[in-house]
Amino acid sequence: MANLDWSQCPAVESIPGKVSGAWVLRGTRTPVKVLFENLEAGMSIEEVIEQFPVTREQIDSLMAFVARSDGSIKDTAMERALPQQRPSAFSLHLSSKPFKHRRSERVARVSR
Repeated sequence: MANLDWSQCPAVESIPGKVSGAWVLRGTRTPVKVLFENLEAGMSIEEVIEQFPVTREQIDSLMAFVARSDGSIKDTAMERALPQQRPSAFSLHLSSKPFKHRRSERVARVSR
């Protein structure tokens, strides 16, 4: 994902053996890449928070790091996350098919 040095972001962690060592939001198993894919696909921050085990503070911290970095993400994802602090020259190449978290579907099946 872009050329960001995620090791400098206090909001994320990478632990070998946890989600195959992918960068995830600290204390979760939610990959950073998945969050950006869903934002790029059109999900709002509120929808991301409903679908994934993340908080607004975690998302804000992640977006603040990206905004400060030399790396980049697609304009639409950044506009949704930080409308006041839209950085220039943002372009991240993400896969075209976003991952949709299925936690809410599992809860729905169990409660039937």
